[in-house]
Amino acid sequence: MNKINLLIVDDKPENIVALEALLDQHDINIITTTSPNEALRICWEKDIAIALVDVQMPGMNGFELVEILKNNSRTQEIMVIFVTAISLEAKYAIKGLNVGAIDYLYKPLDPYITSAKVDSFIQLVRSQREIKQKNLQLESFKAELIKAKNEAEQSKKAKENFMANMSHEIRTPINGIIGLVHLLNKSTLDDDQKEMLGLLQVSSESLLGVINDILDISKIEAGKFRINYAETDIRLLIKQATNLLNIRAREKGLDLVLDIDETLPNIIIADSLRLNQIFMNLLSNAIKFTNEGMITFKVEVLDRKSNTSQIKFSIIDTGIGISTVNQDKIFDKFEQVEDHSISQHGGTGLGLSIVKKLVELKGGTLELESKEGKGSTFSFTKWYEFAKSKKIEKEEDDPENLPALKGLKILVAEDNLINKFLILKILENWEVDVKAVTNGLDVFEMLKDNDFHVILMDTYMPGMNGLEVTKKIRSGFIAGKENIPIITFTAGVLDTDKEISVKAGANDILSKPFNINVLHQKIKTYFK
Repeated sequence: MNKINLLIVDDKPENIVALEALLDQHDINIITTTSPNEALRICWEKDIAIALVDVQMPGMNGFELVEILKNNSRTQEIMVIFVTAISLEAKYAIKGLNVGAIDYLYKPLDPYITSAKVDSFIQLVRSQREIKQKNLQLESFKAELIKAKNEAEQSKKAKENFMANMSHEIRTPINGIIGLVHLLNKSTLDDDQKEMLGLLQVSSESLLGVINDILDISKIEAGKFRINYAETDIRLLIKQATNLLNIRAREKGLDLVLDIDETLPNIIIADSLRLNQIFMNLLSNAIKFTNEGMITFKVEVLDRKSNTSQIKFSIIDTGIGISTVNQDKIFDKFEQVEDHSISQHGGTGLGLSIVKKLVELKGGTLELESKEGKGSTFSFTKWYEFAKSKKIEKEEDDPENLPALKGLKILVAEDNLINKFLILKILENWEVDVKAVTNGLDVFEMLKDNDFHVILMDTYMPGMNGLEVTKKIRSGFIAGKENIPIITFTAGVLDTDKEISVKAGANDILSKPFNINVLHQKIKTYFK
């Protein structure tokens, strides 16, 4: 325990000796002086906690000494107890308290009262210093927390920027490959070329799937993943997912069976995109690890209350199964279990991790039942609100027979040569009058001398990016062109990408790789 410094100031040495004897304790360090001037120096140089000061002293009395101490920031916190033999009249006590003393001791001193008072003030000093120390620690912790928060935010921002850049750099060329495959499919090909093109399409879509898995897990961890609820035709969603993967099942000689509860509502309130992602991942996984037998997609209604239903989705396979030891591992990111029969099938190890996180984000729990060599059942259960409407009307366009957009003038701003070639070919097939530039500054040059119905603007371009160009157009940089419809292209994957584009002044956003039907529909929307 640190000793408390206690100062005794009295012009009579015998009084000092008496007080020293009375206050002698192991936890007190007593410092004495007969000179008020010396007392000031001591208080300035040493950490004095308590001072017992005689009132009547030659040269400088106790009141004057304490007044000087209390007017100095370095010594103003010293607890002063006046020791006096003068009159007990209230005016003297008031004067002493007014200059900053906290108590009075009257001579002749009562040893018990003097000792008790000093002890109580020592405890008070210790409490105050402990509180002060805790406050300093809290301030230190607060500063560290602020620093850690700033570092975390910077790290998060850096991660988001990395995700955006990585997304752009990877998804942009993939968009070009998928688009070129689409254009080549419309050309005259022999059987070998069709086969090679089919393999190219499968490979590019597989690569896109891996990229999307990596970006999805990054979005979830960055807290940028949103669940968007809307009316969903659940029966149609289930059938579409099953039909898409039925071809792969047939190639392996497997039966893909649907078992849908008759009481299943037609329309539920759900995020159809994420629900489809869960179905596709689980069905694809089941087909991958099943060599003979069948896969059953079972949908049950377990309970119903008012306008909600408790629905259980199960993907049941007769595949290789998973040992008890490995059942927890398969949900970990990038985890491939050591079992050769499983690891030989390849993959990123992200599919089930994403499914698990998606199910949890939707308020459900992913469950697994499996026996090695017998098969596996992946299931999740959730309460869904259902709508009374029986069918959702959707406009279905055949990408091969989309109507022409003759008379439409479009400006394309895209720096990637392959993507520019792809977009120009698509627009020319729709009989659009199209012009193209590769950077933001050339957009302004084009707008000065030409009128366009729509601008298709890439978000990332050298010199001045698409967002900056959009802001300048909206600000009236080119007179009379501030209201032209702008659709931005982005390879970003964050939900905030759309918000940023709209904030910059874009009318809409199209994600790369883009769907040709969606591009046609968006252009039609702004073509008056």
